[in-house]
Amino acid sequence: MRGTGRAEFYPCLVARASSLQFPFSEPPAPGAVTEVAPGVYWLRMALPFQLNHINLWLLRDDANGEPGWTLVDTGIGNAATRALWQQVIEEKIGAQPVRRVIVTHYHPDHAGNAAWLCDRFGAELWMTQGEYLTAHAVRERGAGYTTEAVLRVFRRNGLEQALAAKMAQRGNPYREMVPEFPLTYRRVIDGDRVLVNGLHWRVIVGYGHAPEHASLYCEEQKLLIAGDMLLSTISTNVSVWSIDPEGDPLRLFLESIRRYRELAPDILVLPSHGLPFRGAHERVGELEAHHDERLAELAAACAEGWRSAYDLIGVLFRRTLDNHQMFFAMGEAIAHLHYLYYAGRLARAEGAQGVMRYTRA
Repeated sequence: MRGTGRAEFYPCLVARASSLQFPFSEPPAPGAVTEVAPGVYWLRMALPFQLNHINLWLLRDDANGEPGWTLVDTGIGNAATRALWQQVIEEKIGAQPVRRVIVTHYHPDHAGNAAWLCDRFGAELWMTQGEYLTAHAVRERGAGYTTEAVLRVFRRNGLEQALAAKMAQRGNPYREMVPEFPLTYRRVIDGDRVLVNGLHWRVIVGYGHAPEHASLYCEEQKLLIAGDMLLSTISTNVSVWSIDPEGDPLRLFLESIRRYRELAPDILVLPSHGLPFRGAHERVGELEAHHDERLAELAAACAEGWRSAYDLIGVLFRRTLDNHQMFFAMGEAIAHLHYLYYAGRLARAEGAQGVMRYTRA
């Protein structure tokens, strides 16, 4: 589950890159666009969080001699973001049709304006089924997507009652940032090829960060719209949530990003946060090394005695976290411990007050 806050929405693990190339030194100004490849434009929208922006993509999509556009991701559904969209529409899109809105995953900074844009242009929403249904479930607090259910998982993993009580006041921030969502969509699955302006964009579904996150790869232009799966200076949030309390999302995430090694080594990665970069293969290696390091630190801490996820927050996040950030840090800590447990590197047992604790296997 995801709501407001990270450090963008969650306290991301910092994993700074060392060998990447950044062909664009500055992002586009608010309401402006930068062409990063022929017919591919970069927009940046503000977010009211610590990681204060999201990158969106505008693809030229002419058909049958008629100019048009495809949009990829939408920003949160607030007045400020819609005002910037209005500026882009007036200055770049004009009266030309938007043929489709592609949303990489359900998180509100990506999906927040999907209904608003689809309704405005009469466009189709394209998503994976897992992301589409999850957006509706989170908006409606269905299928276990409630703060209360998440906090029961966190309490079982050591979260103090006083903190849980404060977190229980969260309400449903997702619905605030995704005020409406389309009731129909066009389903995409892994391996689909979306034809945009005569070019094929292959759908690459990844797991761990979201149920069925869709990245888009254009081999002809050597471009990867990576969404949140491959970021240049942070590791995206990977958490255990209440609908899958025994899940192993970190394993799924690491297996997913290895697929990017199958792509051309010199592709231009268009991430949702940070600057576009080259060096996808190197970045995958950096993320693997980063998580290996943190996993080793967690294993070492558990070798000193039985530890809960809450006990180990300081190992993963070496800064003070507010209650809001702690919500997402707990999910991430549980995910790392599950990875070690399922790999046979840790043992676990239920201790006092039903709290799950881990030690060296």
